[in-house]
Amino acid sequence: MDRRTVLKNLGIAGTIGGLAGCVGVQEQGSTEEPSSDGGSGDGGSESSGSETTESSGPAGEAKLWYSLPDSEIQARKNAMQQFNDQSKHAVTGADIADLEKKTTSAIPAGQGPQSFEWAHDWVGDYYQRNFVVGRGDSLSVSLDTFTDAAAEAVQFDGETVGLPHSAETVSLVYNKDKVDSAPETVADMVSVMEEQHDPSNNSYGLSYPFNSYFVSAWLQAFGGYYFDSEKDPQLGIDQSSTVEGLQFILDNFVPYVPKDPSYEAQAAAFAEGNAAFAFNGPWYLATLNEKGVNYGVTTLPKPEGGEPTPYTGITMWYFSKAMKEGGADAMAAQKFIEWYVTNEDRALMAAEEQGTIPVLKSLAGSEDLPPRVRAFSEAVAQGRPMPTHPKMNKVWGPLDDALIKSFNGDAKPKKALEQAAATVRKNWE
Repeated sequence: MDRRTVLKNLGIAGTIGGLAGCVGVQEQGSTEEPSSDGGSGDGGSESSGSETTESSGPAGEAKLWYSLPDSEIQARKNAMQQFNDQSKHAVTGADIADLEKKTTSAIPAGQGPQSFEWAHDWVGDYYQRNFVVGRGDSLSVSLDTFTDAAAEAVQFDGETVGLPHSAETVSLVYNKDKVDSAPETVADMVSVMEEQHDPSNNSYGLSYPFNSYFVSAWLQAFGGYYFDSEKDPQLGIDQSSTVEGLQFILDNFVPYVPKDPSYEAQAAAFAEGNAAFAFNGPWYLATLNEKGVNYGVTTLPKPEGGEPTPYTGITMWYFSKAMKEGGADAMAAQKFIEWYVTNEDRALMAAEEQGTIPVLKSLAGSEDLPPRVRAFSEAVAQGRPMPTHPKMNKVWGPLDDALIKSFNGDAKPKKALEQAAATVRKNWE
């Protein structure tokens, strides 16, 4: 659940600054000519990436689909053009406004691309529906190249259904004009929020969108969990440890946020300089830069007796069903993907320009990363990848409803989460 999945699957309509581009970019047709400018942006250099852009056999041409904010489209064109310039294979790309709708209709009809890019939370569902295929046996890139979380995210039922290139999660952002130093514990953070919170003067201690992705760090901080296919019960949102996490949020964070739990209201408070802290993701940095906020990013503070465990999203290139039979076009897609995900120069440039978090082991947490991105990278290490099991898709909505009831004081955490769990189990039937 990267920035695109957060906005779409959790019903958020981001409307401020650069975030607006994440909601839905207008579809630009089934193919899009790559830019002729291959020397900058997302490209990087051949020497720092995979050296497997050539292969034996006839050259192929692969179609790639993705859904990007406007600010990232030119960089993607540059990357594709650089690959095309140095390979006998070729790729063309299309930015798709509703990628889920388009992939689920086009792929079964044999009209989909060789590969598409999205967060890893579609892995289980798309594999079981035969929309994606495993190609682990044909890869020249080892999964050991990536962080453990990234390698785990692209696998299902023992099959490697794509390759990862970046990660995203929620961490703590602080206003340097209001906060002397980054808090290490929740208690430290609360003491600052108490000083800064004055709603009558449009001043808040915290900006915190209240939905199941953003609050996952705390619901899972004391042993709680949302869903785990290897546990009994698989559904954990009504477990006592998860309830404890929700109560912790209501006691320590909710008293210091704006009364409106929506993304727009919460994100705007910090972006306009009216909050000391914000829980948000790397996609938010473009907005803060545009607004001129003097901010820093740090890892999540520690609660007493627990450990913050946020969900992380891994953005990946999926191996579409169109690659099942192999052939030149499938090889073109695979060679591009292998080059793209292993190219350190490209990953570093994306980190600098777009705030993306590399998942190459050689770069994760590296001093070569911009400090703000490095802090998010460390936050990713605190977390766990979202479940890829298809059952997880039925958890988000009821859990969101329970959280809003608790936020508004319409239900106690235990009752709200028990009702959500009952709804999820009914939907599973």
